[in-house]
Amino acid sequence: MKTSPHAEDLAFISKHAVEHGLHLSGKQLQQLGDYADMLDEQNRATNLISRKENAPLLIRHIFHSLLIGFAYPFLPGQKVLDLGTGGGLPGIPLAIAYPETNFLLVDATGKKITACRKMADALGLKNVHTRKVRVEEMRGLTFDLVLSRQVAQLATLCRYCEPLIGEDGLLICLKGGKLDTEIEEALTAAPGNNGFPSEIRTESIEEFDPCFAEKFIVIAAGK
Repeated sequence: MKTSPHAEDLAFISKHAVEHGLHLSGKQLQQLGDYADMLDEQNRATNLISRKENAPLLIRHIFHSLLIGFAYPFLPGQKVLDLGTGGGLPGIPLAIAYPETNFLLVDATGKKITACRKMADALGLKNVHTRKVRVEEMRGLTFDLVLSRQVAQLATLCRYCEPLIGEDGLLICLKGGKLDTEIEEALTAAPGNNGFPSEIRTESIEEFDPCFAEKFIVIAAGK
């Protein structure tokens, strides 16, 4: 039987997922590996992800996205917005891991959304929807969670997301670097964002892999 080229990385992902209460089936692990291949292929035609980091794509992009699920357990029926999804990150890996949660992936760039739709369809993800739209144009929709991966400064994200986040909803970001100033600016701007956010906390993820040094999960909550 032919060994998957991703076998070692998928075993690494599965081990850490189980330790954090996320049990990925063989099918889900296969989908993650297939998505890595599709993402790599699509990235050659459309600039979807950075090529600067040396860690394997499955770790530095896909496992990175799944770490949100370690900090926050997604629930069946929840509505999740992946804002500025780019190549489907973090939305597609999380949609694979949480098939009963609903994900809307949005981006202002048509080529990126087209690529996301193509990959989601090929993976058979019925819980993924896509839309080409700027966040400023979204009206009348609310979500339990809004996700973002290195899209903008926290204060800007909070301003965009405040009208999109339902009661008790959260903004969860994957960000890197020194965040003290960003967090302070977001909290200072909160009165103008109808009080959102009232609280921001961070979780370091460096323990999982050296490529996540100075990278964090940032969770912003309202009142």
